[in-house]
Amino acid sequence: MRIGIVTEHYGPGSSGVVDHVRHFAREARRLGHAVKIVTGGAPAGCAPEDGPEVIRLGSSRPLLHGGALTRVSTGLGTSRAMREVLARERFDVVHVHCPLTPVLPLLALHHATGPVVGTFHGQFRPWLPLRLGRGVLQRYLDRLDAAVAVSRACLTALRGRLRADFAIIPNGVDLERFARGRRLRRYDDGRVNVLFAGRPEPRGGLDRMIAAFLVLRAQLDCRLLVLGEGPLLPRYKALVPVEAREEVVFAGEVGDARPDWFATADVVCAPTRSATFGMPLLEAMAAGKPVIASDVDGHREVLRQGREGELVDPDDERAWARAILRATREPARGAALGERGRQTAQRYAWPVVAREVLALYRSIGVRG
Repeated sequence: MRIGIVTEHYGPGSSGVVDHVRHFAREARRLGHAVKIVTGGAPAGCAPEDGPEVIRLGSSRPLLHGGALTRVSTGLGTSRAMREVLARERFDVVHVHCPLTPVLPLLALHHATGPVVGTFHGQFRPWLPLRLGRGVLQRYLDRLDAAVAVSRACLTALRGRLRADFAIIPNGVDLERFARGRRLRRYDDGRVNVLFAGRPEPRGGLDRMIAAFLVLRAQLDCRLLVLGEGPLLPRYKALVPVEAREEVVFAGEVGDARPDWFATADVVCAPTRSATFGMPLLEAMAAGKPVIASDVDGHREVLRQGREGELVDPDDERAWARAILRATREPARGAALGERGRQTAQRYAWPVVAREVLALYRSIGVRG
């Protein structure tokens, strides 16, 4: 079948939506389907290595919304360009991610003439113009032939706001890729490596992770590894006092080396205050690492307390420090948490998840 995926978020860099789109497209192609990704123009200063399977429209601009950095496509003629792309490509199904957010998802819903599937990834916070016209939101939602939530936590946030029958299909993880990670020799020096798995933005919890690390370093010879890039990163670097700066590594966007950074970690931490899914948790589990995560709905669906790791109050930095100490000072326990994590991650392998998505397409009459 010919599959068109529409998303505001698609590289460069890594995020839940970006990775979901990238890996589903790869798996669907492996199974013999033709997939093209329709997304916004590359951010200023970035030159992603797109092939003919990626179609970029308009200009993509960053915007802070609901404590997270998002992107919005702008530019005269973007609506016409979307209409022309959909007419030219003649997709058997159009799959829209974050379907009720501006701009490309709404344009795809407006112009699509065939079957449309929409996947909701996060807490639903309607943009101001849409909050003022709830009927408009519902009309766009009614355009979907199938609606997907990535977790029960995501579905709970949607109920009461939108009327639709939702299927739950989780995000996936590339098990083989993270299992192949190798420890980075420059950080393999006997010091405990604590990896921050999140995004450097207000919702991600990097400020609380730094505070917990400052408590932890008084009790443990450790290092904090911070992955990710973004315009707010200088704000977080300024939170690290001079005496601790050599112990905090801001690695930036690590791209294909991400599994190696997870392999280098002795424990992985995900301190976000809000999550409808635990993508960094899955990556850590696939790498066989114990996980310390904030005790929020989306994380509880992926991680069970005491089985793959620990769930901690996101605002208690001392509790974070204690949990990290437990995971690193008891090697046998940490190894057991990591091994059980590998087993749990099998459920979320991309071959499993991709087949669920393809089965959903067929359930609404898409052939191929």
